[in-house]
Amino acid sequence: MHQAADGALARLRLPGGMITAAQLQALAHAASEFGNDTLELTVRGNLQLRGVRDAPAVADAAQAAGLLPSPTHERVRNIVASPLSGRVGGLVDVRPWVTALDAAIQADPALAGLPGRFLFGLDDGRGDISGLGTDVGATVEGDRVALLLAGRDTGIRLGIDEVVPTLTRVARRFLEIRGKAWRVRELDDPTELVSDVAATVPAGHGWPPVTRPPVGWITQDDGRTALGAAVPLGVLQARQAEFVAAIEAPVVITPWRSLLVCDLAEGVADTALRVLAPLGLVFDENSPWLDVSACVGSPGCEKSLADVRAEATRVVDEATVTGHVHYVGCERACGSPPTGQVFVATAAGFRERR
Repeated sequence: MHQAADGALARLRLPGGMITAAQLQALAHAASEFGNDTLELTVRGNLQLRGVRDAPAVADAAQAAGLLPSPTHERVRNIVASPLSGRVGGLVDVRPWVTALDAAIQADPALAGLPGRFLFGLDDGRGDISGLGTDVGATVEGDRVALLLAGRDTGIRLGIDEVVPTLTRVARRFLEIRGKAWRVRELDDPTELVSDVAATVPAGHGWPPVTRPPVGWITQDDGRTALGAAVPLGVLQARQAEFVAAIEAPVVITPWRSLLVCDLAEGVADTALRVLAPLGLVFDENSPWLDVSACVGSPGCEKSLADVRAEATRVVDEATVTGHVHYVGCERACGSPPTGQVFVATAAGFRERR
């Protein structure tokens, strides 16, 4: 729990963004009964409940749903992974890696000391996660896996069975040398984390960032269907979540604050689309909502100088979006994407951040 201007905030980690229909239903009920009737999607593929009035009740609901497997390691189970992995494209299904990495993190007492901002990334070769600049990551390249630090290629190549042990070893090394650093990019020399491993190819390149989520009707490699839904400003109403859960299909929360409803028969997908679109979920890849984001702003954040979500909504309504734009309530610029324009609230209105 964290204390915010609008009450307690509960953040629940979803490694790889994966959540079952039953778990989503449990959180939707908790948001309605004990929160502000919404679930917020985060840029790490997690979920938040705001305005929590009964913290123990929310914790009990999360525990009963299987979302709190390790109280000691809850804050460090930060894993993002290619959302469509194992279903559409990609070179390797990294979902088993997510499960194995999460288990390895929980099994290592030392890793409970990681900063809550430390982020692991698993990219199945399509490049979507590599561009997020995670602290330590793995990207599939043919039959080998590239090791990344702060989103850049170290030149080190791993076998598939080496991925999880290597990521946890790098995390332990970070704890040893971090000093006051919260993230790998804050280290004077990040390569010190892998100084005992020889690179096999030239190091140094990064990946272009991905800013738009997969939306619409997505045909899976197995012939079934996934529905990709953008969630305006990442705010999922509890009622919307209940309808998504009622489909009784696996759900993935993406790092672009959208969701995927997966493994659907064609008829089920068609019915679900007809129900969910009128509720406000966005399935149109041309919608301006895919290019607008915002921090929580007022009244949820005491540091914010404006209701930034209202400003973002105004821009969408007036159809003045050009490229990706992000609105923030103060200079901290929370949630800013790696590319695009950022507009900061001031006493005189919004100005572009340079």
